[in-house]
Amino acid sequence: MAVLLAVNVGLPQDIAWQGKTVHTAVWKRPVSGRVMVRRLNIDGDGQGDLAGHGGEHRAVMVYQAASYRYWEAFFKRPTLDYGSFGENLTVDGLADDEVCIGDRYRIGDALLEVTQPRVTCYRVAMRMEEPRMANLLVSHRRPGFYFRVIEEGLIGAGDVITKEQEGSGMTVAEIDALLYLPGKTPAKLKRATQIPALSKGWRQSFDELLAAGPGASGNVALGGPASRPPAWSGFREIRVTSIRQESALVRSFVLEAKDGKPLPRARAGQFIVLRLQPPAPRSPIIRSYSLSDTSLDGRYRISVKRGSGEGSQYLHDALREGDTLGISAPRGTFCLVDDGRPVVLWGAGIGITPLLAMLHELARATPRLVFWIYGTRDGTDNPFADEITGLLSACPTAKHLLAFSRPTPADRQVAAFDVDGHIGMKDLLMLGVPADARIYLCGPTRFLQKMRDELAAAGHSEVISELFGGQEAFQPGVIGAKAKPPHAPADKDQGGPIVSFVRSGLAVHWGTKYASLLELAEACDVPVRWSCRSGVCHSCETAVIGGNVDYTNEPPDPPAEGRILICCSGPKGDIQIDL
Repeated sequence: MAVLLAVNVGLPQDIAWQGKTVHTAVWKRPVSGRVMVRRLNIDGDGQGDLAGHGGEHRAVMVYQAASYRYWEAFFKRPTLDYGSFGENLTVDGLADDEVCIGDRYRIGDALLEVTQPRVTCYRVAMRMEEPRMANLLVSHRRPGFYFRVIEEGLIGAGDVITKEQEGSGMTVAEIDALLYLPGKTPAKLKRATQIPALSKGWRQSFDELLAAGPGASGNVALGGPASRPPAWSGFREIRVTSIRQESALVRSFVLEAKDGKPLPRARAGQFIVLRLQPPAPRSPIIRSYSLSDTSLDGRYRISVKRGSGEGSQYLHDALREGDTLGISAPRGTFCLVDDGRPVVLWGAGIGITPLLAMLHELARATPRLVFWIYGTRDGTDNPFADEITGLLSACPTAKHLLAFSRPTPADRQVAAFDVDGHIGMKDLLMLGVPADARIYLCGPTRFLQKMRDELAAAGHSEVISELFGGQEAFQPGVIGAKAKPPHAPADKDQGGPIVSFVRSGLAVHWGTKYASLLELAEACDVPVRWSCRSGVCHSCETAVIGGNVDYTNEPPDPPAEGRILICCSGPKGDIQIDL
């Protein structure tokens, strides 16, 4: 007979942790008497991060007394107070390997339905002062689970828990392992997608795994869209065969293999990483650039705008036809989806380059409705104008829009543009962009944020974007953090391997004071994405250009080929990663 041992509540508070401030309600404590369970919460309880916790399907968190005893023995700790794992209900019984998704239980006056396992999160590790905690909950198959409130009512410690309805037959532990552990089978994935009581996000994850198929590399539901493994690891020696000035500030470079063998075909929208070697004693320069044309047989083209960075300056000032350098294999998932939908290619500034490669691909493919939208400063900063005109003429139904934010008198005189200023939603409406169009955005961060918000508000749901420079950070629950330009850490270590954060244009030495590559990146203010910080959620999964890592926590499910989890790994030697 299962029994409710404790009802635990806690409101969000700001906790100082590892130099950050975290807004969290993971600190929960038992309350006496009977408490009202409502549709979204228990009275007196709250969640600090509603994106990852709370809501109808995560209203009440459950953890078992048997798991308390297990962890006390595992960590050799004294008796833990109920609520230590962030749960609302501490129960005797209801084991994860016995309770099934969709089971309904009566506790006191409330009727509750099992919806999903616990979300893997670093905050329980904060509470337990054990960095591996999220990993251990999954690998030891003791996650705990959430209830949805079917009938509100009063509950209290001592209430008997009775099952009123059988659910799916798939246990909490089974569902948790299906997402986070190896050994997935199509039959089990399909069965999980058909459980109506299972939270929508979990069913969507299983749909993605099912669509990727058993041969997919990595966990596409956690690590992002499936992509082909890179054609080679590290850097391949190539030669610059031609250089062309596209505008006052943009220059194109056509590259071929030094050994004369054709380079593998890249997908439009992908990028490569360059390793440039200035004269000694300067260190190599590692930078990434999108391919601006993937239609050249056995060759690649990049187009680079001259800026203040040493990479673009070296390419413009020092690189000549016939020179050699190293490049990585093409990589990236910002690629055309072949689904027949109308396509909108919308770029700003040098964000034009991957979109131009896509336009080349569309001009060669089966006709689709294409909208080319581009914004730049003026006519002197309008690269590829003739090339784009030729490609659009190969797309009979194509429509285009060109905006100059600061047109010159000469631009106005020849009417060289369509929009004076910045392109907005009214311009898309006038252009006739349909609601079902798939929209590809590329450009500066501010442009992407603004356009994504406006497109979402206008009902456009199929929006794919590519950010130039560092990725957008994801640090759930962290408040008050201010973005800073990437920099070397305050206390530089000169003895360890060199870690190159390619997108950030930063190369620093590894030091043993860092528990992981994630911690080194944070010390350098490199934008990073993370959640569990222990190798489970794959939020930190990152492409590695060259080099290898050792894992301090072995990930329960390994990342895709050519990718690493930076939250639980350190470099074996010099390494280049896509951050």
